[in-house]
Amino acid sequence: MHRAWPLTLSVFVVALCFCSPLWAEPQATVGLTAGVGVVGEQGAPPNHGEFHLGLRSDVMFLRSDPYDFGLGPYVELATFAFDEFQFGGGASLHIPIHEDLPLVASVGAFGRLGDDDFGLDPGFAGALFWGSRSYNFHANYGLTAGLLVGYRQTFGPSQESTLLIAAQLDLALLALPVIMLIDLARGPSAEAAPLSD
Repeated sequence: MHRAWPLTLSVFVVALCFCSPLWAEPQATVGLTAGVGVVGEQGAPPNHGEFHLGLRSDVMFLRSDPYDFGLGPYVELATFAFDEFQFGGGASLHIPIHEDLPLVASVGAFGRLGDDDFGLDPGFAGALFWGSRSYNFHANYGLTAGLLVGYRQTFGPSQESTLLIAAQLDLALLALPVIMLIDLARGPSAEAAPLSD
């Protein structure tokens, strides 16, 4: 039995090389997160709420249609009540439980820097996103909108734990009203302007 592993490994590598999802184009997204973080300090369980605002971006690989699993990195920047700055990143797994409403599970590390005496605190972060996440067959960017639930725990002197509940809305969707107003102010293009006799 132990002699079969080189053949098994070779078949696996060849299958990966010719598997279409491996060559699929990556799909990126950037979203604004806004909600509340229920925070517990110095080892206490989460017991008071603070406003959360952040940016979150990821890139999914291995997908060629809405039904494929995906895997890729994510990065995020966030603040709690504007007196604490957090930054981090890790890995995300796209789970296609539904064509239009998948789950995206993430785990990673983050750093916390507050206006207290604790300094820079490292920690662990986990999150689950559920909502609309389109697969774009024509470009490398997909729109997202949904609910983000996460948990964060620092390992440094602050011993801060946070339960995060936030809405995530794609920056491209937020920019659409501004783009429409700019287009209205510019007026019709030369192609759309009526022709004079």
